[in-house]
Amino acid sequence: MNIFVASLPYQLEEADLRETFEEFGTVASVKLILDKETGKKRGFGFVEMPDDEQAQKAISELNGAEMHGRAIAVSKAEEKRDNNRGRSFSRPDRSGGNFNRGGGGSGYSRNSGGSRDREDFRNGNRW
Repeated sequence: MNIFVASLPYQLEEADLRETFEEFGTVASVKLILDKETGKKRGFGFVEMPDDEQAQKAISELNGAEMHGRAIAVSKAEEKRDNNRGRSFSRPDRSGGNFNRGGGGSGYSRNSGGSRDREDFRNGNRW
């Protein structure tokens, strides 16, 4: 199973991530994603575990766990088909369709009635 891991501390190395997941079973591969232009870590990556039961246990135990002061997000990676390159994996879609994509120009709605706006986001209210 391919596992998506997000909110990773930038100082974390692939060996550190491998060691963490090996507590739950065999790890086939670990890949931290780098920025194409700068070569710096982007804060997410993928771990592949051949045993689905071990992988599911790792997901359950590690999702929300703290690494170097950051709570990481761990979930099953979704398979993504790209016609030009074949099979690849992507991070899960977390949007849930809750964003206002209407004709407001900026994508934010300022009207009342429970709508979300920039002020909510600045105050730390997540939706």
